[in-house]
Amino acid sequence: MEKPPRCKFTVFFFIIISLSLGLISFVLCIAAEIKRNKLNWFVLQEEDLRWNGKLCYLPSSKAFGLGIAALVSFFLAQIIGNSILLKYSCWRRKNKPHFKVPAIAKILVLISWVSFGFAAILLIAATSMNRKQPYRVGWLKGECYLVKGGTYVGSAILVLVTVCSVNGSAFSTLKSSQANQHQHTKRHKQMG
Repeated sequence: MEKPPRCKFTVFFFIIISLSLGLISFVLCIAAEIKRNKLNWFVLQEEDLRWNGKLCYLPSSKAFGLGIAALVSFFLAQIIGNSILLKYSCWRRKNKPHFKVPAIAKILVLISWVSFGFAAILLIAATSMNRKQPYRVGWLKGECYLVKGGTYVGSAILVLVTVCSVNGSAFSTLKSSQANQHQHTKRHKQMG
């Protein structure tokens, strides 16, 4: 039984949603890179970093909120992308027991989860460093830390890799099932 066009539209709609959330996360990562706390020895403003010889203080930056928003949209994009793939694959197996997920789709899912893990770790660490770091508390063991330049850009690139690979996996699964359906229809016409 062929999937009704409405259901295929739903799959493509959720793929577009996943891609949009990934793009939003990418843009938020770039914005967080621009807004993160920076230490410029030539233009050091008093409200940026306070140092009394032993202890330091860093205020919260706008990168904290941007990083949280990037994480949320990134997690949603990954969840939606994998849900689409899983639901469609299960539906195909239920209706066509001989259906197999293509090897390229499996490789792309693996790539998406590996890059998801690295991107999530980078985003969580960088975002937590942009929180307020008061005297004697700091970020870790009472010391203040600044996010190294390019950390958010690196996570933005990993966000794109993740979202593109999970949605590429969904597309390849859709295309392979359409090709299988086309071959199956062609065989029935030749036999009949």
